Amino acid sequence: MKTGIQEARKALGMTQEELAAKVDVTRQTIISLEQGKYNPSLALAFRITKALGKKHAEELFEQE
Repeated sequence: MKTGIQEARKALGMTQEELAAKVDVTRQTIISLEQGKYNPSLALAFRITKALGKKHAEELFEQE
């Protein structure tokens, strides 16, 4: 799955560790998501979307 997590996170000046803490996952999970190696659950996708100030998950996640 292609994501825009890294770009959105960096635009906010947020570290991977900070995002991980906000959405209650490990930093390794954020790394895997940013690299497209892990598909998040719907609940996690919504938490990340909210943490990054987006209104719709589609702004961050794209099915390849």
